[in-house]
Amino acid sequence: MTEFVLVAGAWLGSWAWDEVVPELRAAGCGAHAVTLSGLAERQGTPAGQRTHVDDIVAEVERLDLRDVVLVGHSYAGIPVGQAALRIGGRLARVVFVDSEIPVDGVSFAANWWQGQERFEASLAENGGFWEPLTADGYDGQGLTSEQIARIAAGATPHPGASLTEPAVLPRPLDELPATYVKCLLDGPEPNDDVADALRSERWRLVEMDTGHWPMFSQPHELARILFDECR
Repeated sequence: MTEFVLVAGAWLGSWAWDEVVPELRAAGCGAHAVTLSGLAERQGTPAGQRTHVDDIVAEVERLDLRDVVLVGHSYAGIPVGQAALRIGGRLARVVFVDSEIPVDGVSFAANWWQGQERFEASLAENGGFWEPLTADGYDGQGLTSEQIARIAAGATPHPGASLTEPAVLPRPLDELPATYVKCLLDGPEPNDDVADALRSERWRLVEMDTGHWPMFSQPHELARILFDECR
């Protein structure tokens, strides 16, 4: 049986997958949503990027999962990609949902659109955390007002160390079987790192006509894509 391990991006916890998990289970798969350290119900736990990689690997090992599909959304693609390289023969596939992917020696902050220095200054101004978006930050992403309110109400500050620590890859990520789900309302093209990885014959590209948070805007469609990609 395919076992999905789902990790949402910055500010979010396992609750972000509440409409996706039942769909996967109804299709006969296992589905396990993970809250990373320092977020949601795990606020107050010190966390860097290595902690988040360990969180994901620990969940796979704790449940003794096999035929694992790791799913990483947004920021979570970075620790998910590293975890995928660590779980060895347990991995069936990794799915990156409109996410960053890890690049050896490079942090999330290094690719911030306003520059790393400005991003790190913002973290320092907020006590070492990345503050969640306000409700208007979700405009134009295919979300209803109710969906936006739900995300904004549940979001928690994101531990900054996880965003400034560089990724560590023991071997190239494009050796893994992977699917990249591009959400077109968040930009029509994958970033350069993803485009390079997609040249691998082991990677596939799937597009969704929605925004950056498809587990809220199109949960049924996202669940179908995950299931179809991993049969």
